[in-house]
Amino acid sequence: MNIRIKLSIFLTICLLINTFGLSAEPANGPLPRTDSVGSATEDILDTAAINKLIQKASDSFEINPDTALFYAERSIAFSRKINYEAGIADALLVAGHVNYFEGNPTAADHKFAQAIEIYNRLNDKIGLTQVYIAYGRMYNLFANYALAFKYLNKALLVNHQTHDELTLTDCYKNIGIGYFNQGNLSNALDYYYKALLIANKNHYQSLSADLYNDIGIVLQNMEAYPNALTYFNKALALYNKTKNVLPIAIINENVGELLLNEGRYDEAIRRLTDAISLAKKQQDKDGLSSVYADLGLCFANKHSAQRAISYLDTSLKVASKYKITYNEAYALAGFATVYNMEGNYAGALKYEKAAEQLAIKLGNLSVRANTALQLSKTMAALKHYQDAYRYLAEYNDLKKRLKDNETIEKLTFYNFELSYAAREQAIKEQRMLFEQRVKNQHFLNAIFVIVIIAMLIVSGIYYNAKRKQQRINAVLESKNVEITRQKSSMDEQAAKLHDLNALKDRLISILAHDLRAPLSTLRGLFNLLLDKTINIDELLQLVPEVLKNLEYTSDFLDTLLFWINSQMDNFERAVKQFTLLDAVGRELDHYQEQALAKHVRLSANIPADLTAFADPNSIRIVMRNLITNAIKFTPEHGSIHISAQANSENEVLISVKDTGMGMSVDRLNKLFKSKVDSKIGTKNESGTGLGLFLCKDLVEKCNGKIWVTSEEGAGTAFHFTIPMAGKLVPEPVS
Repeated sequence: MNIRIKLSIFLTICLLINTFGLSAEPANGPLPRTDSVGSATEDILDTAAINKLIQKASDSFEINPDTALFYAERSIAFSRKINYEAGIADALLVAGHVNYFEGNPTAADHKFAQAIEIYNRLNDKIGLTQVYIAYGRMYNLFANYALAFKYLNKALLVNHQTHDELTLTDCYKNIGIGYFNQGNLSNALDYYYKALLIANKNHYQSLSADLYNDIGIVLQNMEAYPNALTYFNKALALYNKTKNVLPIAIINENVGELLLNEGRYDEAIRRLTDAISLAKKQQDKDGLSSVYADLGLCFANKHSAQRAISYLDTSLKVASKYKITYNEAYALAGFATVYNMEGNYAGALKYEKAAEQLAIKLGNLSVRANTALQLSKTMAALKHYQDAYRYLAEYNDLKKRLKDNETIEKLTFYNFELSYAAREQAIKEQRMLFEQRVKNQHFLNAIFVIVIIAMLIVSGIYYNAKRKQQRINAVLESKNVEITRQKSSMDEQAAKLHDLNALKDRLISILAHDLRAPLSTLRGLFNLLLDKTINIDELLQLVPEVLKNLEYTSDFLDTLLFWINSQMDNFERAVKQFTLLDAVGRELDHYQEQALAKHVRLSANIPADLTAFADPNSIRIVMRNLITNAIKFTPEHGSIHISAQANSENEVLISVKDTGMGMSVDRLNKLFKSKVDSKIGTKNESGTGLGLFLCKDLVEKCNGKIWVTSEEGAGTAFHFTIPMAGKLVPEPVS
């Protein structure tokens, strides 16, 4: 497993100047006289033009490293000509990156040393930090961890003076890489998550992607393959936004290696083949040697020994030539694996011993474990049972250390901390938005006060005029007619009051029972957490169930509050013409995620030009209840279909059909009449039992009607009608 996290290789370089565009020239082409480089020709030289040329070198690296080296060397030459020391140092840093990336550490070291001398002379702390980090990357790549940590710690010391969080993030990331390459997964995670928290806070997309990839590789070494794939996908989502070629190649390699470890060889070969074409394009020697080794192991497991040895031989040659120690050990271990599979134990032993020496030099637990396993197999086949047992014990010990409890606990803790930091950042942004809304609200409040004062004055005038009119009417109207009318009104009010009083008793019963339970559960959960009766893992197991109960309670409160508002006398003012697709579409979009979580297919067929004349908010509430009921009583892999059409009576007919559990005739007869006992859903979803009663009232207030058809075990269909736009609607009965 090769860490190969070189995705931010020029990230710190980009701090030197702003981006001025990208233009990829041929590696050996002439320097243009007038383009994005400006006037940086041999006749006209200035610092601004050289800075643009250095930026062009940095940007070109992702497309063609040779082009980047060409522009960097021209920048050095131009800067020396006008004695522009900052330009010389910046260009040396870019050129050094390209040198070690292409496997020439001697040239890179020479350029980095010159850059350090210039940055010290200029007292440029940021530039100095970037060179130290570049050294750290290079020595990590060539397995000289002592020197890598030496330079990265120097970078941290200088960074304390500059307080540059972007550079600090990059430094933490590279220290984590060093620890990972040594097999110290616990310390690697410490630094990876330190870096990731800063990167996410500051929205450093490229660095965040690098770190998700790094953590995925740690998980892969721990054989937590599904979790590793989750992190790789997070990284890939961020890389796709940057449109860089190199990161996509590395993710393909990492996922390919993961598929190899899971035994999915054909899928792994497809991924690795994509990675190798991109690595060739980038002249990525580290990537090429690593991918060739992985392809060799894939074909070895597919019993194609000749192709496996060919790929492994290419990998070993590239790694040896460019002194990439990790990949050299990985390729040697791969040869041992192939020869063991073929029964050539003497040949396997030769490669195993060479791999063992390099693995010890690297200190990497993963490579050492793989080598120990192959040695155990070889020794057993050669009947050296004591040595075979010793190597098997060493293998088991190394695998145990790779998956030690401390690392797993840290991973759990850091994931929780990362989620908490993300929520904290979101809350901070929401608070700022809220403060802005408060300021706007103050202005609106002032306008409302003026409007209210004006309304009070108008109301006073109207009230006086009305009183005079009432006195005149009282004299003119017949006393008997007035008494009869008052008596009739009182009878109606008494009947309405009786109905409302009965409804009030039912609502109080529901609020006392159905709403108290989830709130008591939530309070009890927090008490357990405060008393430390449960730990974080146990809390996380309880949270989904509590959230589910609160969600049903919240939906019920929304319905109940809207229905209470609908009882006001001004309900008819809300009636208007609206497009049915707009009203129903919102509820469909809102509950698509809930349906998908239960693996229920939610579909609709609503003509875009179908319009109705009713209160759109009432229709949304009705649809919300019908959809949530359908999801509740539909099992996994069921379906829910919503349709709407005009009928012959100039009405809109809306239907919500599901393939759920259905209802008995006895239960059908109880619907819409009053509160019914709510059944538990197919995933233990709860309810209040009052939703359909309120839906019936809202539909009827919109001059419609609602009914249901169902067969036990064969699904349910709810239907309701409302007036179509253009039809004369009578005043609703208050």
